[in-house]
Amino acid sequence: MTDLGKAFILGAGLGTRLRPLTEFLPKPLVPVCNRSLITYAFDHLVSDLGVGEFMVNTHHCPDSYGEAFPDGRYEGRALHFRHEPVLLDTAGGIDNIRDWLPVDESFAVYNGDILTDLPLGDAWARHCDSGDLVTLVLRSAGDELRVGFDSETGRVTDMRGLVDPDWPERFQFTGIYFVSPEFLSFLKPGEIESVVLPLVEAIRETGRIGGVVVDEGDWSDLGERESYLGALNRVNLNSERVSASAEIGENVSLDTLSTIGAHAKIGAGARLLESVVWPGGIVEPEAELNRVVVRTGQRASGRLTNIDI
Repeated sequence: MTDLGKAFILGAGLGTRLRPLTEFLPKPLVPVCNRSLITYAFDHLVSDLGVGEFMVNTHHCPDSYGEAFPDGRYEGRALHFRHEPVLLDTAGGIDNIRDWLPVDESFAVYNGDILTDLPLGDAWARHCDSGDLVTLVLRSAGDELRVGFDSETGRVTDMRGLVDPDWPERFQFTGIYFVSPEFLSFLKPGEIESVVLPLVEAIRETGRIGGVVVDEGDWSDLGERESYLGALNRVNLNSERVSASAEIGENVSLDTLSTIGAHAKIGAGARLLESVVWPGGIVEPEAELNRVVVRTGQRASGRLTNIDI
């Protein structure tokens, strides 16, 4: 198995379900334990597969990506951005970067709003050896068991009930997949389209859409507030929970799940439980926060529960 050269991170969504946290920030740049969510994707792909170059599509607040990565690199890897003035959806997004994609090697596609450490090596090896057009990384449990998969053949038989709705074995799609250049012939140039539709077409015409079930590790979609706060319980994030540059007043009470960002200010006597203060956020003295998110430049005071400031 060789290292994977290029990976495409889907970063152009509007983040509607996570508002107001995504009001002025793309969802993949939302802080998770004082790191942008997308950096976990970068690290995952580098550590598991040796990815050497990344492309991210952008739409909502596109300048934020340049501000987060001003030199166009991440840990020595080239980092490119492709803006979509009009959202192209997943298949349209892939079609829009054809000029960057390798012509004779497979590449990875990775949803920019997931947080996971599931091992990818076996799935990549399976893709390289199988000759499949696409290999989907699947989970056997989840909230959306919408992928029909034949565990004996390793082939995907259905997606969203569009091919074989009565298939007995159904799995969660993780938003991670490996794509052969041959699959690009199923994309319609210039179309705004979900990748599900060309995948379904490829299943019908070729049967060469594969899958690998990976139940090891953790996986979550941080598209909603509860899942975002749930990330605080992840013990494998290995991130600094209280920034060294934060100003913490006297007699402040912080539980082990709360995170405090760079240059944030926490007033004396404040109490934080399962709460997140973004870089530059302010918590007034004696404030009591329970499952509260304080965004950059915002100020929290009084007794607050389950609210985003």
